[in-house]
Amino acid sequence: MNRRDFALSAAAAALGGFAPLAWAQAWPEKPVRLLLSQPPGSGPDAMARLIGEQLARKWNQPIVVENKPGGQNAIGAQAAARSAPDGYTFYFATAAALVTNSYLFKNLPYEPRKDFVPVGMIGKVPFALSVNPSSQIRSLQDVVKFAKANPGKLAVANEGPKTFGGMVTRLLASELGIEVNAVPYVSVAAGVTDTVGGQVEALISDVPSVAQMVKAGKLRPIAVTTAKRVGGWETVPAIAETIPGFDYAGWVGIVAPTGTPAVAIQRFNRDLDAVLSDPEMAARLAAIGPMTEGAGAVEQMGAFLNGEHQRWAKLTKDLGIQPE
Repeated sequence: MNRRDFALSAAAAALGGFAPLAWAQAWPEKPVRLLLSQPPGSGPDAMARLIGEQLARKWNQPIVVENKPGGQNAIGAQAAARSAPDGYTFYFATAAALVTNSYLFKNLPYEPRKDFVPVGMIGKVPFALSVNPSSQIRSLQDVVKFAKANPGKLAVANEGPKTFGGMVTRLLASELGIEVNAVPYVSVAAGVTDTVGGQVEALISDVPSVAQMVKAGKLRPIAVTTAKRVGGWETVPAIAETIPGFDYAGWVGIVAPTGTPAVAIQRFNRDLDAVLSDPEMAARLAAIGPMTEGAGAVEQMGAFLNGEHQRWAKLTKDLGIQPE
């Protein structure tokens, strides 16, 4: 190789290494779409818009939140999966969309493990078992006593058998060795109303949905579904204190269509982590739902998703839940 050819080769190599860095520094050069499977005004929608506002300031580009609700998350997930993997479309996803739907539905119009790659976690959403304040039930031990003394009469409100709350209701009953009457509701709010009114004995729901009623003394929390007690609810025991290893929480995270440039994913992950690490932002998110510990590394989210698939595959099998 002569001196001229060597110089051209070296220049090409330098430019090749520089291109991804330059692309990452320039990204985003246009608005970024953030798809989600829930309607405007929902908890995930509020989270997405709050986070989007902060990222838009960092990137000096608009974040366009697009709501595509319906089909047990399938409509939004399918739209995200079929989007161009150009680094400008991301999916604000729930545990249902990325994990549990795989074990509840036979024919999803998308494949969670093949169609998406991880970007970063938003946080976990603790659930709680609550009762009417006039109820004689004050602990999990009381739940067992009541259920065994009144077979089939312990009515527990939830959002349906194929929702997170519905499956946790079945799992808790199985672990406690009792029978419950799992009463499905079209919304958490409807279940809360009937529990407050005494139409049902208990309710399993996400903590933010009942926080105001608990504060007002209209509901009494018995236990939370996470491994540890929840901040602000330190007097409420974790189910794991009675059933070791019990740790189930809803969660939300961001993924991208498979094939999305790695530099866009890494930049999104880095800036998302910076947003979530701000104490004020973490507090604002906790008021809506998720308890965040930062976005974590992309690889960490990938490992988390793999673990969740293994766990829910076993859980649905143990509970005899068949995909329909």
